[in-house]
Amino acid sequence: MQSSARQSTGIPPLDRKLGGGLLPGTLTVVVGATGIGKTQLGIQFAHAGGPQEDHQGVFFDLSARGDSQNHADYAKRLFDWHLTSADSSTHIELDGFYEDERLRGDYLHVFDHQGRRVTKRDLDWDDWKNWQSELNAKLLTSIGFLYGNFIKGSRRVVIDGVEPSDQPNESIQLNLFEYLYHQVIRKDSEWVARDLFRQRYREHAALAAACAYPASSIGAMLLYTSHESLLDEMIVRPLDEGDALANANTLIYMGKIRKGNHLSRGIYIAKHRGSACSDEIIPYIIDDSGIVIEE
Repeated sequence: MQSSARQSTGIPPLDRKLGGGLLPGTLTVVVGATGIGKTQLGIQFAHAGGPQEDHQGVFFDLSARGDSQNHADYAKRLFDWHLTSADSSTHIELDGFYEDERLRGDYLHVFDHQGRRVTKRDLDWDDWKNWQSELNAKLLTSIGFLYGNFIKGSRRVVIDGVEPSDQPNESIQLNLFEYLYHQVIRKDSEWVARDLFRQRYREHAALAAACAYPASSIGAMLLYTSHESLLDEMIVRPLDEGDALANANTLIYMGKIRKGNHLSRGIYIAKHRGSACSDEIIPYIIDDSGIVIEE
């Protein structure tokens, strides 16, 4: 059951268009082309956890081509917020996991190697098997990063770096996201601890119970790169059954809109289950403070 309190996006005018903000315990998917402002929105959403929940959100970067999403640079420039990077190695230290007062990092870039294709149809058999091996090796690291931050008080997670795919079920990135969303973010904290500690769970059971948190309080925001850049093209895009977009509670499109003989930026709230929301196209700009919506 989700919490009744709304989570701010960090952009008050957008919160008002969303009937007060986003609903904890649900998935918000933000769709837009590269450079449209998705990462800025994610940074603003995560940072807003500070005043609302006394703890900023964390970032899970799935980038597999080119550079990572530069969350640390954005956070420092927008809020003078210094993100700490989590160790992305396959080793995770379970002894002293609960007693360690240090955060497990605000940011995890899970894949070390860059410039790699991420859909099954683009890979040969050996490359596909190599991806599967790497995912299995990094799974414990990913669970530990999310669970470690949730027990410390973080109630927001931003998943970034997801590339467009014609067949979402063939995307390495979306397969990992779907697992983490259903088996970590939305799962009861005791069962997440069982997955993390496995055969050693019994020796940590008392601490797991003491550090329990309600999964219904956690808001997840997935930043999804689209093929389309024009907002009109996104609005008419069909949602396939099983697509992360179809399963999202809240779906927000960010794209270019035509104004006379030039292009500007606009946001459209395609759906927001369980709440009233605006059905207008909302113009916005990006400046040194991030995304700005004028009212």
